[in-house]
Amino acid sequence: MTGRRRWSTEEILDMAAELLRTSDAESFSVRRLAAALGTDSSSLYRHFRSKTELLRAVADRILVAAMEGYRPEGDWKQRITALARRVREAFGRQPQLAAIWGRYASGGTGSRLVMEEVLQALRASSLPEEEIPTHYHRIAVLITALIVSEAGVSTMAPKEYEQGVELFRVTTLGADPERFPSLAHFARDVHPLGADRDAAFEEILAAQLAHIEDASAPRASAEPRPGG
Repeated sequence: MTGRRRWSTEEILDMAAELLRTSDAESFSVRRLAAALGTDSSSLYRHFRSKTELLRAVADRILVAAMEGYRPEGDWKQRITALARRVREAFGRQPQLAAIWGRYASGGTGSRLVMEEVLQALRASSLPEEEIPTHYHRIAVLITALIVSEAGVSTMAPKEYEQGVELFRVTTLGADPERFPSLAHFARDVHPLGADRDAAFEEILAAQLAHIEDASAPRASAEPRPGG
């Protein structure tokens, strides 16, 4: 009698990622994954101790993919910007996994690679060492929030998205000017969340990096010149 096939960790993660493209973390289960692989849950728990650990591993593979071929170039702001774009593009190809990444923070290789590059870039700025962790955290929260927000829009069915856009238009254009004077005033110029995402991502990230640069500028100018 032939025994059941032994699945590798990578094969399990491949199937988990495939299932998660059409579902979310709540409806995903180790039992469902095992059924898709033609095995039982106990065999999967030899690779992952829990559903959460498995989900973290799936999300971490996106970060690993984002870092493949990456080479730091330019100044510290350019490095962080390039890295953020790569992570955004990687999750843009599998937006269903972005929400999982935002919820189940990964501590795997991909996560460590991203953390290391951001921290190295910040060390190349003029920030004092003791302030770097705080600014790292701000950048991490910002990038994660932007990517997860985009993913929420990207995973909507086209019809559902169009319905949302139409509702937004009706809500804004029909705003009572007495109760919502500013909304009524700008109604024709404000846009729904999913609009102009590329520019919004770039501008918000640039503003955060400019804030860091401003915070470090006085210290940089105050440093004594060589031979001074």
